Amino acid sequence: MTTRILPAAADPDAARAISSLLSQLPAAEPGAPVPDSTTLLDTLGRLAAESIDELPEVVLVHERIGPVPALDLIREVALRFPAVGVVLVSSDAGPAVFSAAMDSGARGVIGLPLAYEELAARVQAAAQWSTGVRRHLGRGADAFTGPGGKVVTVAGAKGGVGTTFAAVQFALAAAASGRRTALVDMDLQAGDVGSYLDVQFRRSIADLAGIHDISPRVLQDAVYEDRTGLALLLAPAEGERGEEVDERAARHIVGALRSRYELVVIDCGSQVTGANAAAVEMADVAVLVTTPDVVCVRAAKRLVRMWERLQVRKAEDTAMVVNRWSKHTEIQPSLIEKITKTRATRTPVPAAFKELQAVVDAGRVQDLDNRSAVKRALWTLAGELGLLAAPSEAEPEAAAAGFPGAALAVRTAGPVARLRRGREG
Repeated sequence: MTTRILPAAADPDAARAISSLLSQLPAAEPGAPVPDSTTLLDTLGRLAAESIDELPEVVLVHERIGPVPALDLIREVALRFPAVGVVLVSSDAGPAVFSAAMDSGARGVIGLPLAYEELAARVQAAAQWSTGVRRHLGRGADAFTGPGGKVVTVAGAKGGVGTTFAAVQFALAAAASGRRTALVDMDLQAGDVGSYLDVQFRRSIADLAGIHDISPRVLQDAVYEDRTGLALLLAPAEGERGEEVDERAARHIVGALRSRYELVVIDCGSQVTGANAAAVEMADVAVLVTTPDVVCVRAAKRLVRMWERLQVRKAEDTAMVVNRWSKHTEIQPSLIEKITKTRATRTPVPAAFKELQAVVDAGRVQDLDNRSAVKRALWTLAGELGLLAAPSEAEPEAAAAGFPGAALAVRTAGPVARLRRGREG
């Protein structure tokens, strides 16, 4: 059997050395080395979306990979792609590094400088393990073998642009469409998700910060199951506790949520921290909210440039949502797209302050009227961003409840689907 191997090394010399030895292994099919953690995760995600059979059996992670540290990257690959055997390549193969690698989910450690015999033995062992896991999981549709749930982050160009409101409505729309959805408040010092939904809960994201292996039971204890159908992971009530959630903790928490929920919506606020930068990097969809004024557009440009410098997210991979839009506004979405180099969404969110005042004042934005132009725009945006369940999966009750996306799905579904929904109604 051919063993597919994907090496990940930032150092070109190390990549060439690894590829050279891999090419000598019998029955090996080494892929082209990937230069960083983002490319590795994107590559694996694309392959997993096609089929588990497309994934490589073995991934080699060099110790100097970046921007995500090697052990954190191994943990993320092990969480998102459990049928892939990951092996660390390190200049220190001592007991401490070996133990840390195993705790992160690696299937072995190869010492530097590389030796053919050791490389062959570790690759073979990881490949056999991967084959066994895939055989055990089978190829049924219910087997968890892919990249897990979708993660979407919502960040604001600056404070007060409607970031939290948009994140909450995206999550509510997804839950109404039938997706099991978690909403995470990662605006760690000033999070208001709980206030917007009239929720008070003693647990927060900070309670997960010091836990390296977040089990389903531990996660369940930290999450508040709201009557809206959302699973809420709130920001700490004491803002200073936000410092406990560093980049590594954020990766572990997002990875654990991804493995449990179909959709994870993360409110990142408007400040860049190690935690929310890690979330944006891990996200399948990164949304940036701005308003059509000079100050906000400049802030949006500044933020996406910072993400690019930190190798968090490319501007063209960021979806720009224009809030409080009017056709009379001088700065239109097309101009914002040109200035920031982001992708402006097709649906802007209209300026309709009076619609929102009552529910915001009461701290119950889930009660916003279904006829609200703002709600309809945000729920339509949720569909545009791919956050909703497919029309065939959506509950018929969603349309009856005034869910705009569901009504659209019924209109655009084929004749058989429309007939079936008509009988259900």
